[in-house]
Amino acid sequence: MAEFICLYGKDSAAIVIKQPKRSPLFLRMIVLVFAMVCGLYICSVCLKQFSFQSSQLVPSPIRTRIHYPKPHTFNRSECGHNPVRFFAILSMQRSGSGWFETLLNSHDNVSSNGEIFSVLDRRKNVSSIVKTLDRVYNLDWFTSASKNECSAAIGFKWMLNQGLLDNHEEIVDYFNRRGVSAIFLFRRNPLRRMVSVLANSYDRYAKLLNGTHKSHVHSPEEADALSRYKPVLNSTSLIHDLQETESLAAKALEYFNTTRHMVVFYEDLITNRTRLEQVQEFLNIPVKNLSSRQVKIHRGDLSDHIKNWEDINKTLNGTEYEKFLRADY
Repeated sequence: MAEFICLYGKDSAAIVIKQPKRSPLFLRMIVLVFAMVCGLYICSVCLKQFSFQSSQLVPSPIRTRIHYPKPHTFNRSECGHNPVRFFAILSMQRSGSGWFETLLNSHDNVSSNGEIFSVLDRRKNVSSIVKTLDRVYNLDWFTSASKNECSAAIGFKWMLNQGLLDNHEEIVDYFNRRGVSAIFLFRRNPLRRMVSVLANSYDRYAKLLNGTHKSHVHSPEEADALSRYKPVLNSTSLIHDLQETESLAAKALEYFNTTRHMVVFYEDLITNRTRLEQVQEFLNIPVKNLSSRQVKIHRGDLSDHIKNWEDINKTLNGTEYEKFLRADY
């Protein structure tokens, strides 16, 4: 940078070297760069927090692909020329995936085969995962939901903690290569999901229904019996636990961003059944009225289902999660 040399009078022997004043433009550039860096950081933090409350039930623009499986275990006979779509329901435990799956399976031409990767051997490595997926999508996987010959859409449900995220690169590649459509099913209110998780975990050992554990029920009487148990939530780690749930969902969406997918919320399916029509349209199957015999267990206000409600209410009041205390459907 240039320097200014000043001489003070002809009799003065002093020579003073002064640094020039910094250009106002230079200072403005520094401020602008700093503001841009801060803005990018804030945006990245906001994206990672995953505001899926505002996500839309709109599928990605990638077109669905059709298949003509040739199973090894039976002959599709007259349905051999009927196309089949592949799908997977990606969700978390106690997010309504069981109920959602029974709705899909009430369709004449949909076979959703349950939580197949709950068995550890089927997901112990990528090879076992691919082998299992191939059996399902080749119509060689038999469950009570299998409609075999005339299935128009075949799939299953896959929990995020069952090897899905640990092997996401290979699974995304498989989905894109085989044309598997992903349906993400989440809950808008993760606090209700926590209650359901704890209550279901308790019943595994307590077996409140005549010594039998049931994750899903089909009568109001059974629902009332299970809902009498009120779990205690950890108020100390509550906010962190809610953040972890949101972060997990955000990570799943980020990993599977390149697949053909849609996001569905449990609460929306309950309050607006036209959402089911959108799901059927996403799968490219005839739109029909879908039904389920399952009965919701924890109905009504959350305060009726949490033993330490006062602690939870105090913990979340004044935070971004306060809305979950009163959210209902």
